[in-house]
Amino acid sequence: MFKYPRQVRALYLRCTGRIRVVLGGAACLCMLAATSAPAILFPMHVCAQQTAPSTPAVVQPGAPGKPTRTLPSTTKGTLPPASPADVQFMQGMIMHHGQAVEMTALMESHTENKNLRSLGARISRSQADEIKFMKRWLASRGQPSSQEMHDMHNMNMPHEQMALMPGMLSPEQMEALRNAKGAEFDRLFLTGMIQHHGGALTMVRDLFDTAGAGQDAELFNFATDVDSGQRAEIRIMQSMLEKKSLGDKR
Repeated sequence: MFKYPRQVRALYLRCTGRIRVVLGGAACLCMLAATSAPAILFPMHVCAQQTAPSTPAVVQPGAPGKPTRTLPSTTKGTLPPASPADVQFMQGMIMHHGQAVEMTALMESHTENKNLRSLGARISRSQADEIKFMKRWLASRGQPSSQEMHDMHNMNMPHEQMALMPGMLSPEQMEALRNAKGAEFDRLFLTGMIQHHGGALTMVRDLFDTAGAGQDAELFNFATDVDSGQRAEIRIMQSMLEKKSLGDKR
């Protein structure tokens, strides 16, 4: 009597033992087909049946006591309208962060202090990334990334003063920082950036003190990160400034 090869018999036993392999939620049963003729052996066939992926359903929860609604698959979510205070905060913080990046860019040519350079590099990277985030946030809501100045000709204050957000360095302070070198630059940078960070904390506080503002989830997380991050950096800079002052007295 003809005997199948050992490997074929082993596979046949596994298949007839109803061993199933689950692939993507569909069960696949291995089957062996062979003729009774000893000289002819047909190839094995693995039968797979996989259900077609269903179209995802968009379900809108109903009000209390009301049924849910199934919406068309083409339905797209819309962002809630942004509070004017939220938009102004983001636009102002872009300008605010921009000056911090400008300040840190002076370090390469103005100081050899490695610790200060390391801190400046961290501030530069984090605030540059946050500027990108704020611009994306505004663009997704159809808002410009800069504030519009209306009726400037009717205002008596100069443009530079109008543009300054809380804590930002004045043009005179920035000029002094650009002209300083070495230890004097280090001192002006630390005092200036502490002032700058303090202004950012004021902006966050003013945002959350405004009725209806700061409710957007992304903005809330960002603003709280700014608050905690810049408080930590202020403590670091105050410590560096204190050590520098003690060193100067010796």
